[in-house]
Amino acid sequence: MSLLNVKSEIGELKKVLLHRPGRELENLTPRWLEQLLFDDIPWLDKAIEEHDAFADIFRKAGVEVLYLVDLVQETLDQDQKLKEQFIEQFILEANVTSETMKKVIFKYLMDIESTKKMIEMTMAGIRKTEVPNFTKRTLSDYIRDYPFITDPMPNLYFTRDPFAVIGKGVCLSKMYSVTRSRETIYGEYIFKYHPEYGKNTELYYDRDFKAKIEGGDILVLSDEVIAIGVSQRTHPAAIEKLAKNLFYQYDTSFKTVLAIDIPKKRAFMHLDTVFTQVDYDKFLVHNEMHNTMKAYAITKSTKGVNKLDVTPIEDKLDKILAKYLNEDITLIPCGGDDSVAGDREQWNDGANTIVIRPGEVIVYERNHITNDILESLGVKVHKMSSSELSRGRGGPRCMSMPFYRK
Repeated sequence: MSLLNVKSEIGELKKVLLHRPGRELENLTPRWLEQLLFDDIPWLDKAIEEHDAFADIFRKAGVEVLYLVDLVQETLDQDQKLKEQFIEQFILEANVTSETMKKVIFKYLMDIESTKKMIEMTMAGIRKTEVPNFTKRTLSDYIRDYPFITDPMPNLYFTRDPFAVIGKGVCLSKMYSVTRSRETIYGEYIFKYHPEYGKNTELYYDRDFKAKIEGGDILVLSDEVIAIGVSQRTHPAAIEKLAKNLFYQYDTSFKTVLAIDIPKKRAFMHLDTVFTQVDYDKFLVHNEMHNTMKAYAITKSTKGVNKLDVTPIEDKLDKILAKYLNEDITLIPCGGDDSVAGDREQWNDGANTIVIRPGEVIVYERNHITNDILESLGVKVHKMSSSELSRGRGGPRCMSMPFYRK
């Protein structure tokens, strides 16, 4: 049996990957928020409390919870040389340019006795004050008043974005921003070297490909159809590259990639911030997704191997989905028919749900209008606290990466 299996958004969830927030959130400061893609600073203790409650919802529903740090630790603890290779690669990708500082950071990380603590340090960001006997060496040290040698990765608790499980393989993302580009190093080591997940895992997209793509734009609608958002963070060329690999390079069941064109702005960051499936025939959407949509059906070409046919579609979203899923589709407006409530609750990720099994979802409790509508339609709703986690602009789906669905 494959360790990875995601051929829908709604199949009963059996295994999910999370990242418990760590010191990377405490390394956020007002001065560097924009650079690190945050609007506010979460309170770490409360964020951890909320995240632990999130994980417990999964466990009580019979879902096995995996943690990113644990999988990376299991990978690196196999082989000292692999651990050294990881640290060298991390330093390179952290843009540490001084040869002397590279050696200092390598020794600093290698000297951390616990592999898990070492990995957490790479995620948290290394402050200049944490390095023994740090002295100013470069022109940048003297001129730029920046507290870090390596940047923190505060967005890591959104495990949806650095990679996406599709069928029995993985799309390892090429991240849109420099700030998040290093997040995919952990997925690279898991899916290439982990004692279990690194064995024969098919990589349908790799982090060294040129075009940008992020996991939040990828929705696996069935064993034949994938929807991908053409967003601020996912480029059409990446979608075509992924489609070719799924259709030609690997033996998959997928026959159609629906590229859905969405506004290129931060409020519509990824497709899953405005559009998620909650049951066989029900989708939760932002009110603007009720308008006529532009989409493109990408399929194998009849004109030759490794070629694609692209068919433009302009129709209502429910009609598009009904055609490709062979279901009568109901679109549920986030925030109801009130545009003000819809905008507010979408901003707080009211449209971003994670399905445990058909008709059963996890949501942020703060989006009470959307949650009431879901319950009125017979959807079982698990409400989680979100005063701190929501400050990162991501919801329950953003914070979880399914590894296995029935």
